[in-house]
Amino acid sequence: MNNRINVLDINIDKFTAKQAMKCFIEFMQTDPVDVIEMVTVENLMQMDETPDLKGSVRDFELILAGESMILESAGVTDKDYLLETEKQTFLKMLFRYLHKNHKRVYLLVDTQEEGQALYHYLEHHYRGVQIGGMAKVVDEDRADDMVVNAVNGADIDCVISTMSSPLQEDFILKNRSILNAHVWLGLGKEVLDLKKTGIMLGRFTQFITKKIFQKEVERRKRDVSNSMIQ
Repeated sequence: MNNRINVLDINIDKFTAKQAMKCFIEFMQTDPVDVIEMVTVENLMQMDETPDLKGSVRDFELILAGESMILESAGVTDKDYLLETEKQTFLKMLFRYLHKNHKRVYLLVDTQEEGQALYHYLEHHYRGVQIGGMAKVVDEDRADDMVVNAVNGADIDCVISTMSSPLQEDFILKNRSILNAHVWLGLGKEVLDLKKTGIMLGRFTQFITKKIFQKEVERRKRDVSNSMIQ
């Protein structure tokens, strides 16, 4: 299996859930912080509008597809692999690891409501996970130093971020060198299914975004083909 696919100029690691989990466990045993980013159609499109940031994101230790549509757009046809992505097998394995080993996590979110939804999700499904704290991060009033101090003072193992892009990526790029954690898990806003706890993105907006994504991917494929012919 080729270990990487390129979608909108982002190299995505083509790992099975077990392969990705092996990386995560290794990251949890080392310092400094390693970054795992689970990309969705939504944040790939948002990062595509910030080329400088996108260039830095390529240096993250592990970038995984959070939606099967991303894999399909790159020509991936392995049904087992697509199903693992659709069912979020890696994420479930990761949370079970945190639960079983009573690891401490810190939650970074966009809003208090989203933070409460994430907190209740972990409490309901993975009660063994110890939540060391939670902070809301907003682009208009960034206070990175206060957030970093709170995270570092909580003696945690893993930061779980559900911030929107490109705020999420910008935050870890600027602060990873001073963050005391083993792993940064960037989930963005669409990876976790928190609908039952009150968070649901507009389906129409999702539909439009995915249509635009498909057209952009196809356009770039045509551009590559035309350049090869010339």
